[in-house]
Amino acid sequence: MDILNAQAISRREAPMQDSCASYNYRTMRLSSVTAAPGRHGFAILLCVAGMCSLSFAFKDFVKPHPNHAASYPAHDQHSDERVTVAADPYDMPDKANIFSVNYRSEGLLPIFVVISNDSDQPITLAGMKSQLVTVNRTKISPSNEDDVYRRLSHPSASTSSTYPIPFPRKKVKGTVSGKTMDELQSAIFTAKAVEPHASQSGFLFFDVGDMPTPLAGAHFYITGIRDGSGTELMYFEIPMEKYLSAPAKP
Repeated sequence: MDILNAQAISRREAPMQDSCASYNYRTMRLSSVTAAPGRHGFAILLCVAGMCSLSFAFKDFVKPHPNHAASYPAHDQHSDERVTVAADPYDMPDKANIFSVNYRSEGLLPIFVVISNDSDQPITLAGMKSQLVTVNRTKISPSNEDDVYRRLSHPSASTSSTYPIPFPRKKVKGTVSGKTMDELQSAIFTAKAVEPHASQSGFLFFDVGDMPTPLAGAHFYITGIRDGSGTELMYFEIPMEKYLSAPAKP
């Protein structure tokens, strides 16, 4: 009788043991499944972040679309000649990040120049000259493309040589990436004329070196703009304080 009772008890407990084993196995499986998405999710986030970084690094430069020059804080409007010139410095990171190059760290200040012609005849910019005059009267002309390429290529970084007389270095542009060259060519101001009731724009790059605040008290000048008959317009003078004191955009 005791043997029969023991066998019955054993049969009753066996399913419970099997059930517990099965439950523990399912729990372990569930834990591994629920834990996996966390690891996989983290890997996916890293991949997405990497893709975003790559897309930012390889983004194409898009030159800002110009508004009418009178809409910029720093501008000079000649109502009688119906021509307005604006100077919009790209001195802050939130604006300068349209470039793939940190020009400010290279000692260059990009200024977006907009010229709006509200007259009924074209104006010519072939003889146009611009200048940034600092508060201490230092006159800075814009750098041309070769000057900018030379600055970006850091030619002095590899001038060490065992020869007593250095050989001439002609291909400075070769040390600048094609992407940077294309970006600069797209950005720089190259317009030679402005049609009636139209605007032209582009960037001028000024070598401000180690000046911490090159715009404070500075003035931007443009001369050499002529109307359709060849008459030179009055020079344009833009105080940069107009830009520095303008309220921040919301």
